[in-house]
Amino acid sequence: MMHILTQPAAKLACSVGPLLYTPANHKGIASSICTERFGTSFSLALCLEDTINERYLAEAEQQACQTLQALEKAQRQSDFFLPKLFIRLREPAQLERFLQKLGSAAQLLTGFIFPKFSLENGEAYLHALERVNQNRPQPFYMMPVLEDPSLLALSQRQRQLEQLKAMLDDISPQVLNIRVGCSDLCHLFATRRRVEQTIYEILPIANILSDILTVFQADYVVSAPVWEYYQDSHDLWKQGLERELALDQLNGFIGKTVIHPRQIAVVNNSLRVFQRDYEDALQILHWNQENTSYVSGSVQAQRMNEYKTHSNWAQRTLLLAELYGIRPDA
Repeated sequence: MMHILTQPAAKLACSVGPLLYTPANHKGIASSICTERFGTSFSLALCLEDTINERYLAEAEQQACQTLQALEKAQRQSDFFLPKLFIRLREPAQLERFLQKLGSAAQLLTGFIFPKFSLENGEAYLHALERVNQNRPQPFYMMPVLEDPSLLALSQRQRQLEQLKAMLDDISPQVLNIRVGCSDLCHLFATRRRVEQTIYEILPIANILSDILTVFQADYVVSAPVWEYYQDSHDLWKQGLERELALDQLNGFIGKTVIHPRQIAVVNNSLRVFQRDYEDALQILHWNQENTSYVSGSVQAQRMNEYKTHSNWAQRTLLLAELYGIRPDA
């Protein structure tokens, strides 16, 4: 079976990196992007879902349009880093309505985020995407968020995840990332991690994450859930985020949802590859096929490298090194 990270689309899927969520009614986003206030290595989601009071949805849609139209105008006047831009929708019917309002600035969008993606609403989201992508030379991508309450039922979870995957496999070239919404899931269990804890210590959530990775990871890039903390007097938020990022990557997540610009650099640094991993990945993927053995000591003589069992890891490592760089060994 070919792993997603060996396929041509993997580079784009892995490049989403830290995805900064902001309410779509935020009026200063265009200015912040034009002045590169958030740096030059992140993606951005304008949220029209849970961050917006439903009574003010129309105003939020209008502000999102104004933000994107301002960026379109600014692009004609100056050079600046334009991140991958996504709209997090509230419901399938909103997609076409929003694009009609947006007009030509739609060309700036990379795609749409479909929240609480489930067997009940999945087909409606996919049909809406199919309609807007007709006759487009560059289609909009989608990123479904797995966070629906239907995932809680243990007796049904595997079947639901497999059915969701089968649904997405039909349009897999347009699925950029699979995302997980642990805030919604924690809400259902009435749990919340403290700054010194990671999401993996909430066992019901960790089990759901494990099941999602088991079903999706071989064929899709799966992005890690949000870290809620971003400021305190002793940088405990940063230490906690770094701990969780290490576990994210150990388990196979690539990228992470963030909710404050301060978190972006921490996520990007975690995506940089350790020097020893980079060296070993090169050794594995440049194995001498005439060699009688497919196993050897690592470059720094610290561990075993085996061509047949470490090649997917090596592919992932070199891809992340290309996108995010290399860091000194810890």
